[in-house]
Amino acid sequence: QVQLVESGGGLVQAGNPLRLSCAASTRTFGSYTMGWFRQAPGKEREFVGAIGRIVGITSYADSVKGRFTISRDNAKNTVYLEMNNLKPEDTAVYYCAADADAVVPRKNEENYAYWGQGTQVTVSS
Repeated sequence: QVQLVESGGGLVQAGNPLRLSCAASTRTFGSYTMGWFRQAPGKEREFVGAIGRIVGITSYADSVKGRFTISRDNAKNTVYLEMNNLKPEDTAVYYCAADADAVVPRKNEENYAYWGQGTQVTVSS
């Protein structure tokens, strides 16, 4: 069982950055592909990006490519989502998730067995 706890959400003005963190309670953090998803009000949850077991292999949704960066620190059991040039349409609850079976990042949320509780990000115009 893996517990994930997100932090770092809040209210930010458009154009400003924000960094989310997700801490995992597992001794085998390095064996998980870690993903970030988000759900805006009235919309389905969508893939934001993910980082594979092998550091450096990442995948991003087109809507955030070039603005968001995912990184991980296996020594700290933590994955990060660095969000730059935020837009009002980035407003959502952001979730981190763990995929035990993938070597490279996968976009389908059904592949992720473990989820955090989510953290709210609100971008004002």
